[in-house]
Amino acid sequence: MLRFLIRRIALGLVTLLLLTVIVFALSNVIPGDVGRQILGPFAPQESVDELNQRLGTDQPLYTQYLNRMADYARGDLGESYASRESVANLIGESFWASAKLALLALLVTIPLAVIAGVYAALKRGSIFDRVIVTVSLAGSSLPEFVTATFIIVTLGVSLSIFPVLARPPDGADPLTQLYYLAMPIMALVIVYFGYIARMARAGVIAALEADYTRTAVMKGLKRGVVIRRHVLRNALLPTISVVATQTGYLFGGLLAVELIFNYNGLGRLLVTAARDKDLPLLSAGVLVIGIVYMIATLLADILISILNPRVRLGEDG
Repeated sequence: MLRFLIRRIALGLVTLLLLTVIVFALSNVIPGDVGRQILGPFAPQESVDELNQRLGTDQPLYTQYLNRMADYARGDLGESYASRESVANLIGESFWASAKLALLALLVTIPLAVIAGVYAALKRGSIFDRVIVTVSLAGSSLPEFVTATFIIVTLGVSLSIFPVLARPPDGADPLTQLYYLAMPIMALVIVYFGYIARMARAGVIAALEADYTRTAVMKGLKRGVVIRRHVLRNALLPTISVVATQTGYLFGGLLAVELIFNYNGLGRLLVTAARDKDLPLLSAGVLVIGIVYMIATLLADILISILNPRVRLGEDG
């Protein structure tokens, strides 16, 4: 297990390093002068040049990248170019807001999708199965901004069931916060329900047709015992991987939802950083999303290796 974890962590760190290179390269493709962006179009060129020199944005790109990696290694995320505030503070506040929204969406999506997928597989070919497959395909084929717009127009504007803006009052109790976040959660559930439900259904169908299931049935085990001990244990392994992957995608998908519902989260902050060419804030925000993705996949690998030791032993071999 230790060798397995070391390899997975090393692979994750290499992935994060490549992510920092890609983000830095793409962020510098964005046109515009950082000093000019901050001081405005009417500032003297001397002031702009002085600010660029102070920020280090007049240095070669490889020097800027190495300096930023050195800061990251020391745990220093730097200062925002636009607000001169600590990037760590800005990222921290926005991250926890997005994490709360993502966690609530996952708490609703995962049990609902797994139960629906498993039941659809057990009732394969029935009307319920066809409905689940159709709803899953329709929901997962729609991007987040489409589902969010539809929900806000119907439930927020037309029916006035929920508030249009996902901004609970300061000091609001948990139920009030949940009421304000209900529509963003719905928008995310509709999109991510389909992926998980279809994977759970496919895994259960494959497990039901496997030799070990036939052997268990031939031994005279009851159907409930066969499903619990043999089918679900093996069928849900691919679903765990999908859930981990969707966790990373979920933080990326929050961008559109947060903009539409005017929610102060990490996605909205990154859009503002990209618009203002705020490279420290943009780079750190994307890096945080990468770390979330890495941790989610690492936890999924650990859980899968516990449920199925062949995965771990196969890698060690």
